[in-house]
Amino acid sequence: MSVSLVHPTAIIERGAELGAGVSVGPYTIIGARVKVGARTRIAAHCVIEGDTRIGEDCTIFQFASLGAVPQDKKYAGEATRLEIGARNTIREFCTFNIGTAQDRGVTTIGDDNWIMAYVHIAHDCVVGNQTILANNATLAGHVHVGDWAIVGGLTGVHQFTHIGAHAMAGFGSHIAQDVPPFMMVDGHPLAVRGLNVEGLRRRGFSAERIAALKQAYRVLYREGLTLAAAITQIDELAESHPDSEDDLVLLGGFLRGATRGIVR
Repeated sequence: MSVSLVHPTAIIERGAELGAGVSVGPYTIIGARVKVGARTRIAAHCVIEGDTRIGEDCTIFQFASLGAVPQDKKYAGEATRLEIGARNTIREFCTFNIGTAQDRGVTTIGDDNWIMAYVHIAHDCVVGNQTILANNATLAGHVHVGDWAIVGGLTGVHQFTHIGAHAMAGFGSHIAQDVPPFMMVDGHPLAVRGLNVEGLRRRGFSAERIAALKQAYRVLYREGLTLAAAITQIDELAESHPDSEDDLVLLGGFLRGATRGIVR
C-alpha cells in the first residue's frame, strides 16, 4: 500500500488497495474490497465499503457513504459492485449504492462529474461523463444519465428513467419519463421548456449544429406529429445535415429506445 497520507484514526481493512498519493482523512473507514486510484483524496468520516472501485484524482468530501448495499428488498447479498471513474468531485453526504442481480450488477459513475452534497445514486444507475448533479438530486434504481447532462437540485428521478446527453433538468423537477438529449425540462408535472442552447454553446457546438437541433426540436415538440413520424423526420434531417448527423442520430436513437415514454 503506497500512500502519501493516511490519518492514524482512519481504518483501512486488510485487502483494500490504495494507489500512490492517496490521502485518507480522520475516522474514515475503507473496506477490504475497495480499490482507490492514485492521488484520490478522501476526507474525514467517510465510509467506503463493498466491492467499490474509485478512479484516479477524485476528491471525496467528508461524510460520504459509497458502496453500501442497495435499498432494495430483493437484494440478498449477491456479488455486485460500484465503479466510479476518474477526476470526480463527490461532495458531502453523498450516498452511492452497489448494483443488484436484477440488472447489470454494477452501479457506474463515469469521469469528470461534479456531484454536489446529499446526492443519492441508487443501485444499477449509469451516470456518464462531465455531468452535474446538484444538491439533493436523487436517482432511483436503474436510472441512466447521459454525458454532460445537468440535474437540478432537489430533483427526483423515477426508477428506470433515462436522461439524455446534454439535457438539463431544472430545480425541483419530478422526472418520471425519459428526457431526450439536448432538451431543457423542469416542473411537476414535468414539461420541456426548449432546447438547451446556452449549454450547447458553452460546449463549443457550432451555430450550424445548434440550428439543426432547433429544427429537430420543432419537429418533435411543435408540429403535432406522432413520435414515430417525428423520428422519421429527424432521420431525414440527419441525412441532409452532415455537420449535425451525429447529434441527430443520437437524438433519434434515444427516442427509439425510450422505455418509459418521453417528456412531451
